[in-house]
Amino acid sequence: MHSINETVFEKFPELESERLLFKEYTKEDAASLLYIRSHPEVSKYMDSEIPKIIEDTQKRIEGIQQAFVDKKGITWAIIDKETKTLIGDFGIWRLDKQNFRGEIGYILNPDYWGKGYMKESMSTLIDFAFNTFNLHSLEANVNPENENSKKALLKFNFKQEAYFKENYYFNGQFLDSEIYSLLKSDI
Repeated sequence: MHSINETVFEKFPELESERLLFKEYTKEDAASLLYIRSHPEVSKYMDSEIPKIIEDTQKRIEGIQQAFVDKKGITWAIIDKETKTLIGDFGIWRLDKQNFRGEIGYILNPDYWGKGYMKESMSTLIDFAFNTFNLHSLEANVNPENENSKKALLKFNFKQEAYFKENYYFNGQFLDSEIYSLLKSDI
């Protein structure tokens, strides 16, 4: 019988790659997260409220922590081992447990773009999603103009599954979405 490995929710699953640590967010991460999520290069494609003050990211971290407690998702703070700096995050959320599917989302501090950090993060987290968490497929919902994100997904064999016209209402306007997915059998 196929089932999601719910034991991952018993204790936060800290992970490690060559240069990175993937750990649970703490409230001490709020200032770094505020810097990243409010950075114009990052917020340009987020299609969500841009945090203005530290309380905004504190609330976001509380939501991330609660989602883990409620077994609805896992979001890792990505830490550069060398500098001990928070450089982004990566989450598996909107879990569709019945169909063994989760949506991924990720951000990375633009100072770290183009250096292989997202590739390293995706390798680590895709491996966890399929081989530890026991998901069957991953999905990513991308702003069609976010070329960097689409390139990253395509490198990992994600396939464009759908293009939704004006399916997302944000900031007084309807926006398009592209949906990419990866099956366990595609890796």
